[in-house]
Parts: sequence; structure tokens; C-alpha cells
Amino acid sequence: MTQGIGLVFPGQGSQSVGMGKALYDAHPSLKSVYDEASTVLGYDVAELCFTGPAERLNLTEFTQPALLVSSVAALKLFEPIGIRPVAVAGHSLGEYSALVAAGGVSFRDAVGLVQKRGRYMSEAVAPGAGLVAALLGLAAQAVKDVCSMASSVGVVAAANFNSPGQVVIAGEKAAVERAIQLAKAQGCKKAIPLPVSVPVHTPLMQQAADRLAKDLATVRWSDLRAPLVNNAEARAISRADEIQASLVRQLPSSVLWEDSVQTMGQMGVTTFVEIGPGTVLTGLIKRILPEAKLLNVNDPKSLDVTLKAVS
Repeated sequence: MTQGIGLVFPGQGSQSVGMGKALYDAHPSLKSVYDEASTVLGYDVAELCFTGPAERLNLTEFTQPALLVSSVAALKLFEPIGIRPVAVAGHSLGEYSALVAAGGVSFRDAVGLVQKRGRYMSEAVAPGAGLVAALLGLAAQAVKDVCSMASSVGVVAAANFNSPGQVVIAGEKAAVERAIQLAKAQGCKKAIPLPVSVPVHTPLMQQAADRLAKDLATVRWSDLRAPLVNNAEARAISRADEIQASLVRQLPSSVLWEDSVQTMGQMGVTTFVEIGPGTVLTGLIKRILPEAKLLNVNDPKSLDVTLKAVS
């Protein structure tokens, strides 16, 4: 049995039409996962994941439950081998999948929460008013500096510290565009606008966080079976009372993904298993901890490879 396993779960940007379908077709037992979520959401989540349309799947309110359900379905196929991870983590929305995996919240409650989270985020900023972009080849401090300079035009902040030389910025359109100009003047190699419909992980999300806090308080939280390395501080937390507060702080705060992966490494994680659609996190971890072993579960082939590697 492989030791030192950490489970990581993807966030927005990893969605695509057809995600999870190969696993669903190969494992009919997963139908119950999608059916339970559809009951909570009031629409057919399997149909949305498998056939789209992409325009609907990419709307935050729909993206978030779809990714959570796809990730938990993949987790169901990984869980029976009985691995106890050293730690779990998720990128933004993926933190909810991680909490389901660690026994912090029921799947049903998580589905309802992320639907509301997506809606509140969408409603916090008028459509088209925000912009999200990845800056490549600029140090973290330089990104903070250009955001600070561009904030004279409007709200802009470093939303995700993803890996060395990859920081995502977000905020009001004019301010983000100004920050991109300043970043290029500082030697930023590339600025890539991202298909995320709201400027999450900036102060613009405080209103959404305040609304979400009320819903988080109505749900039953449990102490975790494996610690969660959280987005807001890249710190390991396990107690039920810490989780709620951490999820509220997460929305208006930067995602400290690079620091989170380093923390997991310091805790003894040597093998990272990305569970859910895509391999975005695998690519980031490769740059953060080049020596780590990387596996994923997003289709029958990757499931097979991963189960053989860890059992």
C-alpha cells in the first residue's frame, strides 16, 4: 500500500461537456450519485455534464454543482480501496469536494451549498463587469504590486497563487485590464483571459460570502477524518467549527494553492491523486513539487492506472 497520499479536487475552469460520462457508462452504480444531486438541484445534472450545452455549463451557478458531482462520482470509485489520505485539499470550489471526501459534510448538503454559492457569486457582480486573467512569468510580489497600482482604476486583486510564475488576477474589468498593461511592462510573458464568469477570490465577493455564511450555519458539519489544507491560509484544519469560518473567508480571499501544496508536502504527502474532471491541478503540482508522484481519476483508464499504483 502506497504511503503519503494526498487527495486534491479541481475547481472552476476544469469543466467540459462530457465530463464524467466514460466513468458513468463503465460504472452504472454512479447513477445514484447523479440522481441524488438532481433531486437537490431540480434539474438533470447528468444531462448537463454529459451533453451541455457549454454556455449553461460555464455559468457559475451550474458549473459548481456539476464539478462537485463529477468529482464525488470519481471519488466513489476510488474510495473502496480504503486509503486513508494524509491530507485533502481542493482548488476553490474543489474545497467542498474535499470536505465531502474527508467526512466534513454530507454530499447532499454540499450540492445545495455550492448551488447557492454559485448563485451568490453571480449576483455579487453585474454580468460583464468583471474580468479574470492568468499572468504567466511574473513573481507573486510583482503581481501584488501591479494590482495595487491598478487599484486606482477599480477593484483588482491576486485571486489565485497557482504555481511558481502563474498567478490569476480578478476584479473590475477596467482595473484588471490596467493591471495586465502594468504586468507586461514588468516583464509578464503572457496574460490569458479565463472563461470564469465572476471575479471570485477578490473583495468583490464579500457580499456573496456574507450571504453564504447564513447557509453554512444551517448545515451539519463534522470533524474531518483527514485534515483539509485550506485555501485561505494554506493551513491544515480538522475541526467542524473551523470549517465554516474558513469557507466564508475563502470567497473574498486569494486561493493560496502553491502554499497549500507545499504544506501538504511538509505533512508527508508524496503522492497526489487529483480526483475529478481534467488534470489542471496535476499540472500545477508538477511545477510546485517536481519530485511528487502524480495520479488522477477522471476516466476508466486513469482510474485503473491509479488503483494499480496505490493498492
